[in-house]
Amino acid sequence: MPRKPRRGCAYGGCPRLAVPGSQYCEEHKALTDRQYNRYERSPDFNKRYGRKWKKIRARYVAAHPLCEMCLKEGRYVAVEEVHHIKPLSQGGTHAESNLMSLCQSCHMKIHMELGDRQIRK
Repeated sequence: MPRKPRRGCAYGGCPRLAVPGSQYCEEHKALTDRQYNRYERSPDFNKRYGRKWKKIRARYVAAHPLCEMCLKEGRYVAVEEVHHIKPLSQGGTHAESNLMSLCQSCHMKIHMELGDRQIRK
């Protein structure tokens, strides 16, 4: 099966082709990742979501493989996100009683209702 043709880098004025799976060439992908980590991501992100969190998340997903909100409505949707019921920024923990397995749609719906995420344009 033929592959999709590569597109040009989305960085203004760059003539190179984008890396597959990204909208930027290698140089500008690294640059935009650094800018995101420096200016947009919370500085204590890695303290809260490090290797320990990945293990907890994997264990929780193995025990709860379906979206809990969709399951209540009778739909069977695979889990994509593990949500903290009480956010870590508000004193929540990684305890299993504070976690909820959700699909991407339900996770976004919860955060939109809370008003802590905006739709990017």
